[in-house]
Amino acid sequence: MNNIIEISNLNKSFNSFKKVKVLKKISYKFKKGKIYSLMGPSGSGKSTLLNLLSLIDRPTSGTVIIEKKQINFDETNKNDIIRANKIGIIYQQDNLLSDFTALENICMASLATGNSKELSKIKAQNLLKKVGLSNRSEHYPSQLSGGEKQRISIARALINNPQIILADEPTGSLDLDTAKGIFDILKKQVNSNRIIIFATHNRFFANKSDCLLEMIDGNIKTING
Repeated sequence: MNNIIEISNLNKSFNSFKKVKVLKKISYKFKKGKIYSLMGPSGSGKSTLLNLLSLIDRPTSGTVIIEKKQINFDETNKNDIIRANKIGIIYQQDNLLSDFTALENICMASLATGNSKELSKIKAQNLLKKVGLSNRSEHYPSQLSGGEKQRISIARALINNPQIILADEPTGSLDLDTAKGIFDILKKQVNSNRIIIFATHNRFFANKSDCLLEMIDGNIKTING
């Protein structure tokens, strides 16, 4: 068995003026070594599902199992540690800290897991080289293009060598050529011990995944893979 994430009967509802069911009894097994795409219209639950898998949010009911261990969503401190060490998150809007350089933004994720400043800096410099931005290490987010900021976000997500990379519309705000470059960098990060799950509206990128999943009426339908 090479399942790294298993979800079972996962439900998520939100209460505003009335109860809205976003995810409805989703069950799925995500295998190591693959890149998965999540497609579906706005409001179909793509971001909600990613938030549950990242342990940022908690389901209304159902279970999430990571590496054969069921997540207890009441153990927030333990889940924060799991997220820091095992999960890398890439957002559509880069979420970089404006008062810190590219290098510092990447370093912070490593420092948060208890690594030394020296080790974190070395790891960040290596990742900047990997995404082709060594010459931008001392630049602030306001001095970077959209594509450059997203490459910094990828480097930040990779610094703790996570087994799970979750990306929510990582190319959604970029022009097509820049988006292709970002996607190529992202796809190269898949290895036999890691998975990538990314949400997208773009079928061009979705079709490049190993497994295309479509969110329909609060559930998952496998299109290919």
